[in-house]
Amino acid sequence: MNKEKIYILEGLDCANCAAKMESKIQELPGIHEANLVFATKQLKIVADDPDSLVPQMQKICSSIEGQVELVPKEKSISSEASQNLSASGHGEKGFWRSNSADIISIAAGALLFAVGLIADMSFYLTLAVCGAAYLILGWNVLFTAVRNICRGQVFDENFLMAIATVAAFCIGDFAEGAGVMLFYRIGEFFEHVAVEKSRTQIMDAVDMRPETVNLLVNESADECECGCGHDHEHEHEHFDDCGCGHDHENSEVRVIPAGEAKPGDILLVRPGDRIPLDGIIVDGESRIDTSPVTGEPVPVKAVPETEVISGCVNIQGLLKLKVTKPLSESMVTRILDTVETAAAGKPKIDKFITKFARVYTPIVVILAILTAIIPSLITGEWSFWITTAITFLVISCPCALVISVPLAFFAGIGAASKLGILFKGGISIEALRKIKAVVMDKTGTLTNGNFTVQKIITADGYDPDKLLSLAAACESASTHPVAASITDAAADRSLKTERPLSIEEIAGKGIKAVISEGTVLCGNATLLRDFDTDMGSGTAPDDMSAGTKILVALNGQYIGTIFISDTIKPDASEAVSQLMANGLTPAMLTGDSEAGARAVAAKTGISNVFAGLLPEGKLNALYNIRKEYGPVMFVGDGINDAPVLAGADVGAAMGSGADAAIEAADVVFMSSSVSAIPQSIKIASATGRIAMQNVVFALAIKLLVILMGFAGFANIWAAVFADTGVAMLCILNSLRLLWKKF
Repeated sequence: MNKEKIYILEGLDCANCAAKMESKIQELPGIHEANLVFATKQLKIVADDPDSLVPQMQKICSSIEGQVELVPKEKSISSEASQNLSASGHGEKGFWRSNSADIISIAAGALLFAVGLIADMSFYLTLAVCGAAYLILGWNVLFTAVRNICRGQVFDENFLMAIATVAAFCIGDFAEGAGVMLFYRIGEFFEHVAVEKSRTQIMDAVDMRPETVNLLVNESADECECGCGHDHEHEHEHFDDCGCGHDHENSEVRVIPAGEAKPGDILLVRPGDRIPLDGIIVDGESRIDTSPVTGEPVPVKAVPETEVISGCVNIQGLLKLKVTKPLSESMVTRILDTVETAAAGKPKIDKFITKFARVYTPIVVILAILTAIIPSLITGEWSFWITTAITFLVISCPCALVISVPLAFFAGIGAASKLGILFKGGISIEALRKIKAVVMDKTGTLTNGNFTVQKIITADGYDPDKLLSLAAACESASTHPVAASITDAAADRSLKTERPLSIEEIAGKGIKAVISEGTVLCGNATLLRDFDTDMGSGTAPDDMSAGTKILVALNGQYIGTIFISDTIKPDASEAVSQLMANGLTPAMLTGDSEAGARAVAAKTGISNVFAGLLPEGKLNALYNIRKEYGPVMFVGDGINDAPVLAGADVGAAMGSGADAAIEAADVVFMSSSVSAIPQSIKIASATGRIAMQNVVFALAIKLLVILMGFAGFANIWAAVFADTGVAMLCILNSLRLLWKKF
């Protein structure tokens, strides 16, 4: 049986090396899938027994990049948390400690290089000074190059840089050889810092997991630790006055690791604190800023018995929170897992660049060898053509290309998560850029889903309260918003509702229930026709302003209609306008009546409306829209939407919807805002645009320096810029996604 395991590659610095590791690990016997993401340093393995393959995988990683250590994700998280706690408030010292060796060697090498370049010295003294600078700067590069050659790893950046700089010394350009190594090390250092900073910025945007929580020691949710036996689990009283005489108000607050908090624990959440774990407020009142999770800017009120999700911020009052889910199952962890999984879903352009890099480097190396030999034999200018060949060798390192795409997509995923939009992979972003039509469900997507009973019309003088009572009995087991509105209306009128003997929910039509008085049907006209209902004088006329019609029948006889209305989301019309302004065609698919659907469509500006559809009818309508307009995005939130979500080119689910819909979706909107739809499309377009900018920029600069080298206008310094400099600029360009307003 296949098992999935995730490992962290501590010390991974090279994007091209990461691609090589993934390729070689994939070839190991027993591994069904290997996916290595440079941006997160995560290696996902699918195998019969992943842990048994760790020694072989570690050997592969060490042979490519010596300092890399393969660590199971759970151990890495614990280590990272302890490091973060110990380094709290010491960011600059931590940076110096982790980079001190590089900084000292670069500074010493730069000083010697400056002396060798400026001072008027003899040939041998210049060789000695520049050679010392070269060894201080490049001993690790030379050692790694030799070690990798012995292990069969030839065309890596260490080998290329070693050959280029040694060749410069061989032709007497001592200062140039030392200088190239100096600027390579400087560029490599800043590239490393930029990659780590980008990782940190992106992960900070999505990783809202708390390191610690404030546990109230004497306030267990089930029973006071003082032994009073008071049932706090069900009564949610103010714990400082439960009648046991114990001083809960002054209960001890103990700081514990967040992972140790368990369901039932009571946590203290102070004003300004982030809600650490999913839970229920048991004491205190406040306003909660949900924007870090949902993107919604308006704070919501929180009172006792309010359910809150982790990641949101407590704005005002002191709260006591009963934990309902451990850290591993709370929203903050689910968001992080989704983002990390999304980073592993590599888009087609990423896969293409990785394959291209494998071909690109050998081609440029062969070109460099031919450039060094053939023109030199013809012209006799060996020094010039060898220098040109060295330039090509430096340019041949593909790191800038390999890092340009995944980091852009990872930044796009991070930027979206800040707005409450969760992409499930780079493939989803890539597909979203190509859509031509956006198809939306009505209830819960364009409307709020908070239905209320507006009007009851009965047949042949039937009692409206009796009709409502029968309908409430029929709908009592359903979770649909329409059903809830009927049961709520019956409760508001204090009507007695019988518990049905049996209930059958018929998808897309309604509900059949058996009660003491007989069989009740509650649904649309199709349901009543299917059961050969006697319609008598007919149903109530369509009333678009009244909303959805729910027809009710008892023992095969139509007895009346309940009109239920929903409210349109305030941003629905503006969101539809934005879609149309971007050249996209909006459409609506719904199982509701034609009249109700047309009323919503008229208010939101949607002209393509398909109503009264069963789940299979929605899927067929989606296929027809795709034939007419092209790739389609579908947005829904109901369990019946799962097939359509899976069948669309891009499926998007409202985060407040059913779990099945969220699982089937490519994109999840944590908020209920319709504006998230055009926002997600803008982010996808910007991400694809920046990824392509990086690729074109990297290739164009490298090609330009190659051509300038042939013409005699480019030296090794330009080649170093075309390697590490371009990589750094691609990283910074990718980070623009985190700062951009969508």
